[in-house]
Amino acid sequence: MNKVFKDAHSALADIVKDGMTLMCGGFGLCGIPQDLIHALRDLGVKNLTVVSNNAGVDGAGLGLLLETRQIKKMISSYVGENKLFEQQFLSGELELEFNPQGTLAERIRAGGAGIPAFFTKTGVGTVIADGKETREFDGSTYVMERGIVADVSLVHAWKGDTEGNLVFRKTARNFNPMMATAGRMTVAEVEHLVPAGEIDPDMIHTPGIFVQRVIHAQNVVKLIEKRTTRPRAA
Repeated sequence: MNKVFKDAHSALADIVKDGMTLMCGGFGLCGIPQDLIHALRDLGVKNLTVVSNNAGVDGAGLGLLLETRQIKKMISSYVGENKLFEQQFLSGELELEFNPQGTLAERIRAGGAGIPAFFTKTGVGTVIADGKETREFDGSTYVMERGIVADVSLVHAWKGDTEGNLVFRKTARNFNPMMATAGRMTVAEVEHLVPAGEIDPDMIHTPGIFVQRVIHAQNVVKLIEKRTTRPRAA
């Protein structure tokens, strides 16, 4: 089975459709699947539910799909860097399911592990728990959260081989490994594409069994969300 596709457009064209649920890796602008997001925009699929820690920023990342009104609903933890997101949410154009960040990570991990639901203390007694089942364990109240499984997961890796084995680099590891396991179909863009067998098995973060399609992302631009620098010492 050949998992390698020539580009993002060809990897997505026959599997994405209106109304589907997508997961998109990254944290801020770190580790986001830029080529795949651009291809989604160009393919024009609409009414998407997107699971992502955040919604990019204005003009970059998932912010591009907000510009084209392709996202119907976001399942997210943090959306504070995107003015367009704020405008669409406050006007009723965009639905939002807010999650505490750890809860979102565990919902994705649970989905990938085949766990339909779990209980957590996080959110008990707040609007996060409204309408959800609660249960007592050892004298404490917990709220039930459902695992998430997406139709398609889009992830970005530093290195990958032709069998879909992936290695993530430093902070860009973030949500990508969990999302790779929680999609019925996972498409990975990789900066360095190598032949099968070239990656030391002990260095693999995501085994290729979780990845159905791979593209070589070339000329990747590492966007910086907020530049925080100081003058060098004289």
